[in-house]
Amino acid sequence: MIILGIFVLVSVVGLFFLRFSFSSWRVHEAQTLEIIWTVLPALLLVTLALPSLRLLYLVDEQPLNSSNVVKATGHQWYWSYELPSISSSSFDSYMTPTSDLLPGEYRLLEVDKRVMLP
Repeated sequence: MIILGIFVLVSVVGLFFLRFSFSSWRVHEAQTLEIIWTVLPALLLVTLALPSLRLLYLVDEQPLNSSNVVKATGHQWYWSYELPSISSSSFDSYMTPTSDLLPGEYRLLEVDKRVMLP
């Protein structure tokens, strides 16, 4: 259904352009404007991507001399913890079900396995 809709849209636009040529429109060439609105978004994307890629590679690097290292990764519904200093052990911590909560506990902050550091 989606493919059919895209096909119909492209066909209608194509037929419109064939029927009414560009010569009747009062479109003037503005190469400077076209270059600016093409280059500026590209530069914006590059400035956003470079720091993100740098951080992505820094996350995977291991510190040289540290005894207590915990790598915590937040997923949509749970947390994953990796402890590389203890023979590369890892575990996941899920939210505590609402039925198991005690009065006064916060539903979105309570997890089944808490991480305690010395």
